[in-house]
This record gives sequence, structure tokens and C-alpha cells, in this order.
Amino acid sequence: MEKLIQIINSFQELDLETESAIRKSFVEETFKKGEFLVQEGKICDKIYFVKSGTVRRFCIEDGDEVTKWIYTDNQFITSMSSFFEQKPSFENFQTCEETIVYALSYADEQALLEYPLFVKFHIKQLRYYLSKINEFNHLFRLMTAEKKYLFLLESFPQIVKKAKLKHIASLIGVSQETLSRIRASII
Repeated sequence: MEKLIQIINSFQELDLETESAIRKSFVEETFKKGEFLVQEGKICDKIYFVKSGTVRRFCIEDGDEVTKWIYTDNQFITSMSSFFEQKPSFENFQTCEETIVYALSYADEQALLEYPLFVKFHIKQLRYYLSKINEFNHLFRLMTAEKKYLFLLESFPQIVKKAKLKHIASLIGVSQETLSRIRASII
């Protein structure tokens, strides 16, 4: 819980009352490898903060699983459109290993929005993540597969360290064989 509070404080310094409410609202949950946090077609009713573990976000496109991102320790996870609009998700979030999270239910998030400092954190965090998602999508679209892999290696080494090769290959849009050749050429 301390890392969660530390990260929230990095966006917005909390007072004791708000921090106490956050500590009561986020609940620790453990998921076994292969379990779903969010499933396509179901409403996402929680925001998760990864204490430890790995979670893959993917969509089914033309019958194939296409990895959109891989989350590791100290990252927030939710299907944004599903959670914020309370409509069925178009994506899946599945654990790649045993994963421990702090979960915030939709109802508890609504209650925390009564705390002005939580609202400030929420706005700052959303702005930051939306900006990073926009930047990432722009840059990633323009990169070659090798540059994408190098970008992950430099900016998100935990993904390269913890994720399966087939999921990394899917994330950067190449076959597993091509990723193996890229990795061999870098070493």
C-alpha cells in the first residue's frame, strides 16, 4: 500500500483524511496466472494498481489475440471506456503470472471523488496517462519493429524481462521468429 500512496502523492500531495480514505477504499486482491481482471463483453467495475505481477491487455482481432500493452509493478490498470462509462469492455486484461493488486471498485471511486485532493490526483493522473498514451501511439506507429523493441528495452525493461516472447512480438506487431532475429541482432 505504501508504494500506491507514494505514487498518488507524486501526482498530488494528500492530507491525512484523504490518505486514510484511499487506504480504506483500495482492497488487496490476488489473481492466479491466467485469470482475468477484465473480460471483453463485461463491464469493468474496478481500477487496479499492480503491487506485483504482470497483466496483459489484449483484444481479439480477426480471431487472433493482439497484445495492446503489458502492465507490470506499480502501474494502474483499467479498461477506461468500460470503467468510466460503465459499459461492456472491448478488451481483456489477463494475468501472466500470479499477480497482487490493490483494487478500487467503481462505487468506492465515486465516494473518493468527494475528496478534493483525490479529485486533483485523478485529474492529474488521467491527463498524464492520456498524454503518454497519445505520445506512445504516435511514436510506436512510426517505429520499425527493431526500434519498438529497443524502445521497450530502454523505457519498459520490466516488460521485456517478465513477458512471454509471443506477447512482446504481438505488441510490436511481428512474428515470434522475427522478434527472435531482432533480439539476436541486438545482442
